[in-house]
Amino acid sequence: MKMMTIASGSSGNSIYIGSETTSIILDVGVAAKRIKEASDKLGMDVTDIDAIFITHEHIDHIKGLGVICRKYKIPIYATYGTIDGIMQCKSLGVFDYNLLKPIRSGESILIGDIMVTSHAISHDAAEPVCYKFECDKKKISVATDLGVYDNSIIDFLSESQAMLIEANHDIRMLEAGDYPFYLKNRILGNKGHLCNEASGRLIRQLLNPDLKYILLGHLSDKNNYPGLALQAVKNELMGNDYFDDLDKLELLVAPRYECSQIYNI
Repeated sequence: MKMMTIASGSSGNSIYIGSETTSIILDVGVAAKRIKEASDKLGMDVTDIDAIFITHEHIDHIKGLGVICRKYKIPIYATYGTIDGIMQCKSLGVFDYNLLKPIRSGESILIGDIMVTSHAISHDAAEPVCYKFECDKKKISVATDLGVYDNSIIDFLSESQAMLIEANHDIRMLEAGDYPFYLKNRILGNKGHLCNEASGRLIRQLLNPDLKYILLGHLSDKNNYPGLALQAVKNELMGNDYFDDLDKLELLVAPRYECSQIYNI
């Protein structure tokens, strides 16, 4: 399996996950031309994408969905609540709603040779989920936009060889920043976003001897810095049971506006 982030941050999110025979996009919070550029980097055509999965209906996860639907006719999988939100989003324009395929949280769907499974998360959206992707005994997990996590989330994401986990904000930057009070409370709340330290605590519980890549994603452009997120997460990972030398661990920040390298699992 392989993974490549196309964009990751509060301004737009999209991730490619694939095998030798199957290609999946998770979220389309960027312009359709960015998906085309990512496909070129992967040596494929956009028409080779077998499915799109959506985590939730916020615009930084569905911005390019209307154009993708009209131009490429790729099936789109999302929960019932998320589909309702997509259909109510006027900025997407008119497209063929038959491309929207409803799924239930916890359901597994086989796309080519990749098994895709969703899990409910706590966020201020209609029916948000995170996902894991499994193929040939390999597992890639993606969890962003969650205000809190519990043991069921940990179990769902565990034993991954690669994962992207939200590290949205530094609490001190957020509290001292110029966001209005209600927005600060939303971000800090149980249906908001994980701060750097909470991200590190979650990742610590997901460490395993087969883990190769950890990407920190969905960083705020106003309330975080890549270096700050990395250091805060590293601090939480000190003294773990698997990696004595954290420099040997591939812990990276997913780029905000450009494609990452291709991570082969």
